[in-house]
Amino acid sequence: MPAPRSLAVLTGIALLGVALTACDEQALGTIDARNGVRTVETISNPPVGGCHRFREAVTHVANHLENDIVLHQRADCTEPPGGQSFYLPTQTSDMVVRSTGLWRSFTIVH
Repeated sequence: MPAPRSLAVLTGIALLGVALTACDEQALGTIDARNGVRTVETISNPPVGGCHRFREAVTHVANHLENDIVLHQRADCTEPPGGQSFYLPTQTSDMVVRSTGLWRSFTIVH
């Protein structure tokens, strides 16, 4: 009887590992954010879900993730009246245009 119990314990540990990994899905790579020529921050392997804020407003974003992202003008991943988000594909960058304002947050497309 010890063999079935050991097998059950190992199966339980394996299932727990799979469940914990699934809950912590991350986008692989980095996002580089600048304000002018000054680097504001580099974000590595961010979680896929939710809204991600930049430390401060940025003028340039380089997406080196394996996922596309959407840039937002407000820190809560929304746009002001008349504002517009910007879809930024993987391995590309965007220099903000003065009429669109600054980027303050982003979401990851999955």
